[in-house]
Amino acid sequence: MAEMYIRHIELLGFEKRFFPSQHYVYMFLVKWQDLIEKIVYRKFTEIYEFHKALKEMFPIESGDINAENRTIPRLPAPKWFDGQKSTENRQSTLADYCYTLINLPSKISRCAHVLNFFKVRPSDLNVSTDNSVRKPETFLLPKDIANKNAAEITGPIILQTYRAIADYEKNSKNELAVSAGDIVDVVEKSEHGWWFCQLKNKRGWVPAAYLEPIDSPDEPEEADPNYEGELYIIITGYTADQDDELTLKEGESVEVIHKLLDGWWVVRKDETTGYYPSMYMQKSGEKSSTDINQLKNKRAPPRRSTVRNAQSIHRQKRKQINQETYRRNSKKYLQQRKSSVNTKNRQNQNSNNIGRSSLYSVKELLRWNNAQSTSDSSYKHLNNFIAHNSSITMASTR
Repeated sequence: MAEMYIRHIELLGFEKRFFPSQHYVYMFLVKWQDLIEKIVYRKFTEIYEFHKALKEMFPIESGDINAENRTIPRLPAPKWFDGQKSTENRQSTLADYCYTLINLPSKISRCAHVLNFFKVRPSDLNVSTDNSVRKPETFLLPKDIANKNAAEITGPIILQTYRAIADYEKNSKNELAVSAGDIVDVVEKSEHGWWFCQLKNKRGWVPAAYLEPIDSPDEPEEADPNYEGELYIIITGYTADQDDELTLKEGESVEVIHKLLDGWWVVRKDETTGYYPSMYMQKSGEKSSTDINQLKNKRAPPRRSTVRNAQSIHRQKRKQINQETYRRNSKKYLQQRKSSVNTKNRQNQNSNNIGRSSLYSVKELLRWNNAQSTSDSSYKHLNNFIAHNSSITMASTR
């Protein structure tokens, strides 16, 4: 019987599951020595426990004896709470880990511990579900990370399903026209508010503002506001069309405090807040994003609040935050930040003043003591004592 081993392991993406509770699992395509391909699903906590056991089995290759001999790749520990963002951000590291692992010497890459971990389990074939719980959502690995064409992937890939809430007429050949009630599969979500969708045999970009999830509409899809703010640079100027939007010029700096799915983010300029197209901004310190070029569409997507004749199937509307709430909370945070900075500056100033005062007093005492012409031992004792405390005071003020 031929030796069993793994030829290739590829990370396909991850799934968001809701039964028995919400959690995330990574999808791996495993190609065996007989060219049979299987898809397996593993939680990151499982992967990390596998990694720790592998290091214990091979202490030399893990660098426990000598760090220079390490060949087993590194893997960051799980976070206390793994959300969708951390699961997504970890994909590149995990893809590199699998590639390195399977290319290690055979005593590691073909050991029973590796083979058993990537064998198909019953849970890989039959996902536990509940009819009252929404079906899993699948997020495929971005093209710049994936090593293979999606057409080569075998096995079922479940895409997120959304419904169009109003008619949308496309304005370019790269877009997709939809009618109210159409059910589309979302292949890719861009943070700029354009989602690449599939409707029957047609594909194209659709404004996220025109789509709503079919299942569990009350589950928050958008992160909460972050009034601390993230620094962004305006790369394309825009003139406000609505009262709650901001007019900004290229090169200006703003702080993003709320990232919304429709591609219109709430930003703060000094103490003023308002909506601004996310595709016209770039995070400070980062290189130009390729997402805009891929969209081949330089105009901002429609805002969710501007969609006319919207026909939602959900009784409860999406939670909305008005601009007054944004302004009030943002101003409150800025005041707290300013107060904290002022308090810290005062503390530093007081500390420096105390140090200088103590040092000055000690020097004066030494000067007075040295001026005395007596050889009494008490003066010598005082001199030594003051000199000792002077060195301590000077060291603490450096």
